[in-house]
Amino acid sequence: MPRKPRKPRTESSEGATTSTPAERLAVAASPPHEVRELQPPLLAQSSPQQIIGHGGEDFGSRPGSGRGREAAAASGGGGGRGGRGRAASLTPHYVEPFPSQSSQDFRVQQLPHVIPVRPPPGSSAPPLVQQQPIPFAPPRAIDPVAAPVSASGAQYPVADQMKKLAIAPAAIQEPEQQQIVTVPVSSKTLRFPLRPGKGRVGQRCMVKANHFLATLPDKDLHHYDVAIVPEVTSRGVNRAVMEQLIKRYRVSDLGNRLPAYDGRKSLYTAGKLPFDSREFQIGLPDEDDGSNTGRRERPFKVVIKFASRPDLHHLKQFLAGAQADVPQEALQVLDIVLRELPTHRYTPIGRSFYSPSLGSTVPLGDGLESWRGFYQSIRPTQMGLSLNIDMSATAFIQSKPVLDFVQILFNRHVLGPLSDSDRNKIKKALRGLKVEVTHRGNMRRKYRITDITKQAIEELQFPVDDKGTMKSVVDYFKETYKFSIRYPKLPCLQVGSQQRPNYLPMEVCIIAEGQRYSKRLNERQITSLLQVTCQRPQDRENSILQVCVYRNAYKQDPYVQEFGISISNQLANVEARILPPPRLKYHDTGREKECLPSIGQWNMMHKKMVNGGVVKHWACINFSRYVTADTAHQFCNELARMCQTSGMVFEMNPVIPIQGARPEQCDNAISHICEQAKRKIGDKGLDLLIAILADSNGSLYGYLKKHCETVVGVVSQCCLTKHVNKQSNKQYLANVALKINVKVGGRNTVLVDALTRRIPLVSDIPTIIFGADVTHPHPGEDSIPSIAAVVASQDWPEVTTYAGLVCAQTHRQELIQDLFKTWVDPQRGILTGGLIKELLISFRRATGYKPLRIIFYRDGVSEGQFYQVLLHELDAIRKACASLEPDYQPPVTFVVVQKRHHTRLFASNHNDQRSVDRSGNVFAGTVVDSTICHPTEFDFYLCSHAGIKGTSRPVHYHMLWDENKFTADGLQTLTNNLCYTYARCTRSVSIVPPAYYAHLAAFRARFYLDPETSDSGSSGVGPGKSSGGTTIRTNRAAAGAAVRPLPAVRENVKKVMFYC
Repeated sequence: MPRKPRKPRTESSEGATTSTPAERLAVAASPPHEVRELQPPLLAQSSPQQIIGHGGEDFGSRPGSGRGREAAAASGGGGGRGGRGRAASLTPHYVEPFPSQSSQDFRVQQLPHVIPVRPPPGSSAPPLVQQQPIPFAPPRAIDPVAAPVSASGAQYPVADQMKKLAIAPAAIQEPEQQQIVTVPVSSKTLRFPLRPGKGRVGQRCMVKANHFLATLPDKDLHHYDVAIVPEVTSRGVNRAVMEQLIKRYRVSDLGNRLPAYDGRKSLYTAGKLPFDSREFQIGLPDEDDGSNTGRRERPFKVVIKFASRPDLHHLKQFLAGAQADVPQEALQVLDIVLRELPTHRYTPIGRSFYSPSLGSTVPLGDGLESWRGFYQSIRPTQMGLSLNIDMSATAFIQSKPVLDFVQILFNRHVLGPLSDSDRNKIKKALRGLKVEVTHRGNMRRKYRITDITKQAIEELQFPVDDKGTMKSVVDYFKETYKFSIRYPKLPCLQVGSQQRPNYLPMEVCIIAEGQRYSKRLNERQITSLLQVTCQRPQDRENSILQVCVYRNAYKQDPYVQEFGISISNQLANVEARILPPPRLKYHDTGREKECLPSIGQWNMMHKKMVNGGVVKHWACINFSRYVTADTAHQFCNELARMCQTSGMVFEMNPVIPIQGARPEQCDNAISHICEQAKRKIGDKGLDLLIAILADSNGSLYGYLKKHCETVVGVVSQCCLTKHVNKQSNKQYLANVALKINVKVGGRNTVLVDALTRRIPLVSDIPTIIFGADVTHPHPGEDSIPSIAAVVASQDWPEVTTYAGLVCAQTHRQELIQDLFKTWVDPQRGILTGGLIKELLISFRRATGYKPLRIIFYRDGVSEGQFYQVLLHELDAIRKACASLEPDYQPPVTFVVVQKRHHTRLFASNHNDQRSVDRSGNVFAGTVVDSTICHPTEFDFYLCSHAGIKGTSRPVHYHMLWDENKFTADGLQTLTNNLCYTYARCTRSVSIVPPAYYAHLAAFRARFYLDPETSDSGSSGVGPGKSSGGTTIRTNRAAAGAAVRPLPAVRENVKKVMFYC
């Protein structure tokens, strides 16, 4: 193989603060059936000018006061201190801080007078409290600066719909006096909440989980450090070296021990080795080159040195609940031991193992195929140590000649010269892959591709000596290997470093087997992969038992035997409960005013939305050439009629005739339609834009959403051709109507328990529920920012409507950096802001109440990040609250939502129709908080949704902080009930809606930076520009480069749940 002479090397050198408890809500002693006005904490009397403060913030203003939010709205958000403020907005740039004032400077918040409503005869329910004469406020569009809706509903056209839902906030009770604990400064002083007992609500049942009991070994474990010289980065090479060492010296020098090796620096034994430190010389045989000469050996020096003795006693103490800290080293030893044999047999990727022998491979297209495998992890649980095993599948690159791969890539034979774009396409597809050479006989040496040459093979030359004598690649292969190159006009693969590149013709290379494809899959590939992994519960359970347990045969595993570990071959039997579904409230004008879901689902028949939105001005644009004008008109007519039937105020005819447009004219066509509409109806513009898209529309969806929401300021509803052309698709139209309603400010349903104030730790005092998530770009897209999103409920006590904020932050940074921010203004000094502060202010303006309790659902955090995320984000919440008022510290509950885990629940008897739903899964509402859960901490698995296809994945909820003292039943029931309030369908969803909405908002923001993003996952981002001259804050990456900012969402759009 040609190689450039080595260049001479040159050396270079590089160089909390404790918060006082918040004052609690005081209810004065009063006669029976009389509730006096309530005074929530931290709101004392002041002048209207003081209430508004800088930047139009009215966090301390009184609802219904003559100069509260009305004054702020009338003055455009200005007010106190000279009225030079600006309106607070739900954008990534921040509002101004409050002026420094004492608690006496804020006006008292007052609740309306209420009278009791007695329950029906024979009912054991406590008296409800119903407001008279002021009706229950209808849903507001989430507007942080708008004036409140009046009691008459004059500012909201659907106010009259809600008069019969008049439930007042008089059931507020004084919360327990409790200390607001200072946020720990490090993980060493932090302890997660203990389990407050097990839940009791629901129907008890038994299920099985894919956890297998593992007994602790009774061995004297020893840990040894391993140093291999020369050092290599490949775990495979390290393992090969150690395999040779153990094979050669196990009996003579290792005391007949069989060590377990992690592939890096650690070696573990079940007993002491005969030495504390020893050096070994190992020769690793090279591949056979086909000659009769002896195989060459690569020399390595291995030094094994005693490091420590992992203590299993602490692990036993932890499992028994007598120790708080997880003994990670002992768990790591057991995990490495259990992984040792599968690592030799299969291809390890993370905690999973894959091989064609574990199931047939399935082509995914574009040179990819799926490999089946299994996941394996040792976990501490209430039943003891548990081995969690699950089936999995992932995409691998097919092992085939590089020329065949290139042919698949271009869908044609590629034999001649390549253009720059074609060469770059090959480079992108092949760079980083390992290839085997075929021109050296049996010596199938592997190389990693680093680049593709710009010149064709026939043009490539390289120096063969220090005198600069040049030789062509064609001549070199002919003289050295007797190989005649057949395709001299193709470029070469470049392997090795840029300083010492080696050149390999494509025709002598085969893509090595066992290379996972880590880049983004297209829609077709994802569909094919999901079909491979989609198994009914009974089939998945059998696969786990047959492929993973019996095939792995842990009882015959020499490493497991060496360390004295025993693995059960039966799935764990777990006690579970099926939580009852909540009753849902619909509008009183419908035939069915309430609904009790059955098996996690219901429908809109005979029901009307509890708050129907208003769409007076709408338009439709047709981007699909497969939908005729008549069909588009008929579809829009049916959709408008369905919206009316569902309870919306929806104009039957569009403002302007339905127009067609080409996808490449998306931005101009939308702007033109909006301008036409404004000329006809005035500056308010459209309430809704309906867009008909082709089934395969590429990046059109992303461009459309970006332009509508950040440029022209209109909410949109996209409909695919296959649905538009389908006649009488009422179920689809009903689902679209649900989405449209929340996009225009309506609400589909609310919990009856919310209206009757029966939700523990939510209904008693104003409570805000947050959801937060961070989406990251795909591996390999190193320059692309992560997107953080935070949503918060805006309609206490119903907790159904959520406002959302998004921001870009440092690449793959999981901590949400903009929860709380401070910065220095040259004129005004230190200012504060952030996502939490803005959403607290928005809640105050939308409901008229200050949040007196915070519940925070945090999605996407792995166990290894628990401490880091909690320390950073709880501190940010504290600071955001304190920045509003000095002593404002509402109690916080912080719950992590985990869906990327491998625990599955199976019915104890798959043939018993009373224990499974139609898909064969456990029933919606199945909760587990014993056996397979954490030994001492507050966590549970909840399968809140009904299965549709495949095996349902329960969501794991883990409490990291709880100042509200939730019981197990309280948090489990709240979480399960919220899953029935998801706006986009009439089904309970698998993830609690605040976290779900945060994910939707974060993913929507990716379209603002790169409309090419696929619906299936995160994507790279392209150039994004701010529109309308809006000022946008940027974050800074760790290396100092600015994170690409997000275009600002238009004011009228961000008032509603546009991301649904």
